[in-house]
Order: sequence, then C-alpha cells, then structure tokens
Amino acid sequence: MDGLPPDQLRRRCDPAKLPFTSTRDLGDETGLIGQSRALEAIRLSSEMPHRDFNLFVLGPTGTGRHTAVRDLLAERAASRDLPPDWVYVNNFEVPHKPRAIRLPAGTAQLLRATMQNLVDDLANDIPALFESEEYQTQRRAIEQELGERQEAAMTEFADRAKAEDVALLRTPMGYMLTAIRDGKLVKAEEYQKLDKDEQDRIDEKVSRLQEDLAVVLRQAPKLEKEHRKRVEELNAAMAERAVSARVAEVDKALTGIAAVAEYLETVRKDIIANAELFLQAAAPSGDGPFPEAVRKFHREPAFDRYVINVMVSHDTQGSAGAPVVTEDLPNLDRVTGRIEHVSHMGSLVTNFTMIRPGALHRANGGYLVLDARRILTEPFAWDALKRCLKNRKITITSMADMLSLVSTTSLEPDPIPLDLRVVLVGDRMLHALLVMLDPEFGELFKLQADFEDVVDRSDDTLADFARLVGGFALREGLRPMTAACVARLLDEATRLADDSEKLSLRLEALFDVAREADHYAARRGADEIGDQDIDRAVTEKDRRAARIKDRMQEAIARKTILIDTEGEKVGQINGLSVIGLGDYSFGRPSRITARTRMGSGKLVDIEREVELGGPLHSKGVMILSGYLTSTYALDVPFSLHASLVFEQSYGGIEGDSASSAELYALLSALSDLPIRQGLAVTGSVNQTGEVQAIGGVNEKIEGFFDTCAARGLTGDQGVLIPASNVPHLMLRDKVIDAAKEGKFRVIPVATIDDGIALLTGTEAGARGADGRFPEGSVNARVEARLRGFAETRRAFARPPGRNGDGSGA
Repeated sequence: MDGLPPDQLRRRCDPAKLPFTSTRDLGDETGLIGQSRALEAIRLSSEMPHRDFNLFVLGPTGTGRHTAVRDLLAERAASRDLPPDWVYVNNFEVPHKPRAIRLPAGTAQLLRATMQNLVDDLANDIPALFESEEYQTQRRAIEQELGERQEAAMTEFADRAKAEDVALLRTPMGYMLTAIRDGKLVKAEEYQKLDKDEQDRIDEKVSRLQEDLAVVLRQAPKLEKEHRKRVEELNAAMAERAVSARVAEVDKALTGIAAVAEYLETVRKDIIANAELFLQAAAPSGDGPFPEAVRKFHREPAFDRYVINVMVSHDTQGSAGAPVVTEDLPNLDRVTGRIEHVSHMGSLVTNFTMIRPGALHRANGGYLVLDARRILTEPFAWDALKRCLKNRKITITSMADMLSLVSTTSLEPDPIPLDLRVVLVGDRMLHALLVMLDPEFGELFKLQADFEDVVDRSDDTLADFARLVGGFALREGLRPMTAACVARLLDEATRLADDSEKLSLRLEALFDVAREADHYAARRGADEIGDQDIDRAVTEKDRRAARIKDRMQEAIARKTILIDTEGEKVGQINGLSVIGLGDYSFGRPSRITARTRMGSGKLVDIEREVELGGPLHSKGVMILSGYLTSTYALDVPFSLHASLVFEQSYGGIEGDSASSAELYALLSALSDLPIRQGLAVTGSVNQTGEVQAIGGVNEKIEGFFDTCAARGLTGDQGVLIPASNVPHLMLRDKVIDAAKEGKFRVIPVATIDDGIALLTGTEAGARGADGRFPEGSVNARVEARLRGFAETRRAFARPPGRNGDGSGA
C-alpha cells in the first residue's frame, strides 16, 4: 500500500490568500481570536453588581489570559467612579483600636497635609501664647492671689498665737512655736527654771496652738491644688483659644465630612488637654514638631497621635475610574495588609501609624488580579482572602499573631468594608482541584473563563490571525513581516496545535518565534522578516533543545540501542513513543518483542510486572488479551502464554499508543510471519481491532525518520499511523521532501488486519461463511497456532493410558 501523498503530510498557508503583502500595511490590531466564551465570562464578572461573582480564568499559559483580563477590566474600570479614600487615625480613648475613616476620593492626602499643618502651626502658636504678656499677667495674678491667701492665714495664726504669748518661728526644719515672756522668747534653760504650773500652762498653749498650726498648714496643699487647677484652667483656656482658632481655619471641604468633623473635635479636645506636649517640643528655631525637612524620618514620637495614616488615596486629577491591581507576590501581608513593629527597650511595639495597606486595600472598589497557584502556596494567604471576601471587610491579621510566635504589642484596627471583584488566573487542573477540595471556592468564585487552546483554521481565522501578528510586530517594534513570513508563522501555529485543521492560540510561543526571526533578519541586513527567518528561528529553537534527542539518535546509530530499520523479524516490531522535556518533545523508536508458547491463557506484560508500566499502558495490554480471546479459536480454551516487553527500556512507560504495535508483534509470533523492520508503528487498539488515534503523531514520525535517515533511506521505510490521525499531520519539510522522492512513507491504517497485512506482506484474511479464515492468511495461521496450543494442553490433561473416547490405548 502506498503512503500518503506529500500534500497530505503538511498543510500550508498560501501567502496570496492573505489580505496584505507586508504587515506594514496593517494597523495596530489588538484582541484575541476564538476566545469569545472566555471574554464574555470576564465581561460578565466585571459588570455583575452582585457579590461573590468572582472569576477564575483558566487555560494554558501563553494564550493571552493576563492581557485579556487586564484590557477588559481596565475598559470596565474606566467607566466606574473612583472609590473612596481610607485612612487610619488614632483612637484617643482606646489607642490599640485605631479608627478607619472613609473619605471622598482625593481627600486623604489633603487631610493628612491639613493635620500636619495644623500641628505645625499649633507648635508655634501655643508656646508663643504661653509666653505672651497676657498669659504671664494672668498667671502672676493667680499665683499672687493664692500666695496672699496662704500668707494671710499664717499672719492671722501668728497674731492669735502672739496674743497668747506664743511666737511662730520659721526654721529650716519648718514652723515651730515657743513661749514669750516679758516680750522675749523663753529659752530652754529659762523654761527649766519655771515652776511646774507655769510650765504646764505654756505646754498647754503650745500644744493647742500646734494643733491649730497643723490645721493652717493642711490648707496649703488644698491651696496648691487650687492653684494648679486654676493654672490648668488658664492653660486650657489659652490653648482652647489657639486650637479652636486653627481648627476653624480647616478647609470646609474637610469639615463638611461628618467623620472628619468628629475626628477634628476629638483632636481639638486632646490637644487642649495635652498642650504641654507642644511646650516641651518647642524649639528655638520655631520649626515645630513637623519641620518640613525632617517630617518623614524624624517626626517627634509624641505627635504620632495626630498623624493621618493614609491607607488608600486616589488622584482625582491623574486617574479616573476604579483601580485594577495585580499583585505578583500574594502573601498574607501583601494581600490583607500588615502591622509593622519596632524594637523599643527590648520589646516590639507598634501604633496605628505602622499599619500598611495590602492589595485588597488598593483594589477596593475595583478589581484585583492574582495568580492562583502563587496565592495557594503562600501560608494563610488563601484563607485570609476567602475570609475577607466572605465577610466583605478587610481584617488585618499578622502571621505572627496567627501562629502565636511572639508576644508583642498588638493592634485591632477597624475592619475596612470590602467591595471588589477578584480574578484568579490559573490552569485547569488547579481549578478542578479547588472545585473538588474547597467547598467555599464555588460559593465565592461563581464564574470561570475557560480559554481555548486552539481555534478552527479557516480563511477568516487565518486573516484575523495575520492581522494580530502584524499588530504585535508594530507594538514590539519588530521589522515588518512579508506575507510569506506570516503564512509560515501560521503554519507553525498549526504545528503547535497538533492538528492541520486548527491554529494554536498559544500566542506567546508564536510571538517568541517572531522575535527571534526579527533578530535573524537584522543579522542578514534585511528590512523585512522573511519566511526563511521563521524557518531558521524554528530550526534553531529545536536545535537548542535537542541535546537529549541527539544523544539518543547517536546511541541508535552506534547500535548501543538496538533498532532495526531493514530486514524482517518474527515477533519484533518498532514502536514509537514521545519524550517530553519541558515545552520540547521528540519521538524515538523502541524495539518491542513478543514471545509465545502454550499456556493457561496468561498474557504477561513485563513492564507492568516490574512496575515500569503505567495504568494506561497496562490497560492497553489487557485490551490485546480481549482482542485475541474474542477473535481466534473461539471453540477451545485460550491456551496461550505470551510475554511482551519494550527492549532496553529503563524508565517508566505510560499510555496505550503502542498497543497496536504490541498486538502486531504477538500476531507475528503466533503466525510465525516476519515483520518488515523498515516500518514503525503507532496507534492504540480496541477489542474489536480498530486502530485509534494517538497524540504526538508528528514527533513520532520524525523520530523514526531521523533514525532511518541516519542509516540511509532505502525507500522501504515508513510509519504506520491511525487513519484518524491523518488530519493531525504537520510534518517538517525534511520528511515531506523524502516522501516526494519516494524514500519514506506515512501509511494510514484503520484496522489491525490492514496493518498486519502491510507489515508481513500476507493478507490478514476475514472469517468466511464456514467460520474459517482463508488458508495461509495471517489470521488462519494465528488461529491454527492457538488451536494447536489448546489441543496439546488437552492432551496433557488426559489420564495416562486413556485415549480421547475413554477406551484403553
């Protein structure tokens, strides 16, 4: 049977059918092709007003998922209003529970600057006010009044004591009383000379007056307290005058906000109550606690209480619409925000000024785009994101608090209400695992945007794809591409799709080829990128990744790995497999051998027995057993013992694409008909003998072709492929050239009978009306062999000395 004609081995795009001669004639085309389903899902998620319609974008990398998400979200965000600003301020009553204040967009920085200016102004005003003549006069008046009251009380007591001939003396040790006699103080020696009655009278007066003096002295602390109170009232009155005046000057745009007005009132009261802070911080330069030169790094810690910690601020002049935020490192701190600490006196302390925003804060009111795999691998980040979405508020919790690793001063900031749409970008497997293993995932992410891998190849899609390539070249600053160049790139898109009727939508891989081709065009001094540059880029890309492939081909050429490409062998065939290394894959031939003998119906898969065969490979071997038992010698027990093995296979084998080759080897061993070694085989088989499609057909054909070419093409070599794989053929030019010269063939087969006839040169044979296969056919020989095994086995089962009819010998 002849192989496929060369024009069926590769589908080519005709440059003449493209609507341009060079991409310089095209505009900056953007957008995606064949992704209408996914794009509609993104639009729905961006426009849906109801909660929990968050989106999971799934599909292979390089299909333009991130670009599509960014562009569509930006388009929708531009039509929405700017979300509000958010700030944290001090809670003067409960400092460890900072207050969150919602502000109109663009107001946060104004409030922050206003508070800085307010405190700076008061840092000058308050000390100046307390140094004024007015304040000093009132202060002296208070002190003088209280001093006079205290002095009057002491004078009145001294006069009363003097009337009783007792003097009040002030000593370094305090006040003391002593008797007076004849206008003179009674000294101790004189006191001792007095009679007993006189001494008793003096003692009684001094004791009584001593008690009265104690009463007078006890009034001093009260007077001092009254003095302090009146001074404080004076200070408060003076501070209130300065503070109220400055607060009254605050922009009406701020005081008109209820939350800001309330906050300013608490600030006013706190500054009045703590005016001494401004007196202590007063500097001769008059720069105040917030001097412009040191405001960022050397702020007075005592004045942190009046700082405005801006969490989210929007520039109303430079931006419009809702934010679209992408967080590349979605760990716990960068998603929900964090509370920083500083070391102080050997311990970690913090305050509300050390609260830092996360991606949820920045994206609040808009859209947040996250890489699904990254956030799932970050400790506690996924749970924190779900908790915030479920509760619709942003709660900041540090990992140290969650793990209770250290004991630190902790804050409990007000949660900020959350209203945003989250978009996760990941692959299909990850989405399936989340659906199965995380019950909350389906509740929070109700939509999915599934990006296609391929699109149908038609004249319209080819034209659209060409315009997309031209737009990319223009945006990237590449040289213009000729129509032939674009056509060659489109053929490569078909090759990547593994289907001649499709185009791969892995745009990034194609764009990388275009970038490399532009480099080669520059090296040859061309003004345009030609198809030869695309050819070279593809060839060089394969060459860079082909070290392992070349070493394997070298091992085959040196017969370290035994592969026959000429002659005939019984029970031996060349199977084909694909080896994948990252994004590069290549085919390699493997020798498969089968050995048969009489047995109890056991088909031994040596790969499975040694645990090198995967479940799909084992399934394929079991299907072979089902095919044999249902096709041959149906009236006798299945009495075969057979073994199958991939020779010189030292790694795992998976997949059923070699099952047809294994069946051919078995049929050859049973029929004793040799198989042509110049032919290699790929394809799976079912229990009815139909050859089924497999993957990697192009790589498998090229892998065997390289082996044959290294040894010299004879014209008798080729590959048997499933007929259903013909639409998938996109072979390299080297194979097509050999096919044109009749040196290599690609032969489609639909059934095992077709294949075994080609491999052995003998008709397979179909069972006739009499229930027999044609004499000499492959199937007749196989059935005769199996029937012979059964008869021999039955003969062994007879008792000694008995014949078949039960009589003696």
